[in-house]
Amino acid sequence: MKKSFVLFSVAGIFLFFAAWEALAQLRGNELLLPGPVSVMRTFASLAASERFWLALWGSFYRVAFGMLVSVPSGIAAGILIALDKRIEALLKPVLIAISATPVISVILIAFLWFGQERTPVFTAFLMIFPIITANTIAGINAIDPKLKEVFDIYRLSKKQRLLSLYIPGIAPFVLGALRSGLSLCWKVVVAAEVMVQPARALGTGMQNARAQLETAELYAWTAGTILAAALCQAALSVILGLMQKRR
Repeated sequence: MKKSFVLFSVAGIFLFFAAWEALAQLRGNELLLPGPVSVMRTFASLAASERFWLALWGSFYRVAFGMLVSVPSGIAAGILIALDKRIEALLKPVLIAISATPVISVILIAFLWFGQERTPVFTAFLMIFPIITANTIAGINAIDPKLKEVFDIYRLSKKQRLLSLYIPGIAPFVLGALRSGLSLCWKVVVAAEVMVQPARALGTGMQNARAQLETAELYAWTAGTILAAALCQAALSVILGLMQKRR
């Protein structure tokens, strides 16, 4: 089963590059659609430069900081909303407004407040926070009411409820949100970087390549971003898998 999965994965990659090359040949215009060989050559040259790694580190730092801020605050907000109707009434309209706000509007407004360097982090926080909060609320609501009755019968403290009932109950929901949230965080951060162009950022590299009509380099920056996001996603999956084995 694993061998067939690997074979189909390799075949899918081959078909993707074959279709890309065919389209590039059909289009016949490197400015609009460079071929995969041209992009790979440009990417290799880009990856050998210091500016690429500085840009990669800058984007990674923003993604990591955005996740580190949004995940704990989202969990805390989700627990409070799920357990207290007054807080739910207070925060639910805010969460709905945040979720409904276009990303581009968030980026433009945040740029006025925070400037180039902090805008991508704030934008990532504002996009990931509602996802973590919603999944935390769903996790608490999914807890078996009979378990809650047991805790009521034995009059266990709020701390014991939190550590022994709510945290284990929300864990699968939060872990699922982490997987989807990390991918979204990369997209949001790089999109914000393209708009505001901080000093060291993958998005800034994309914008500079576009402005100079270096299409192959634009694709190369995009490929670097995809690889970075995929590696982060794979690392997260490994870490979560190890944590589940320990449990």
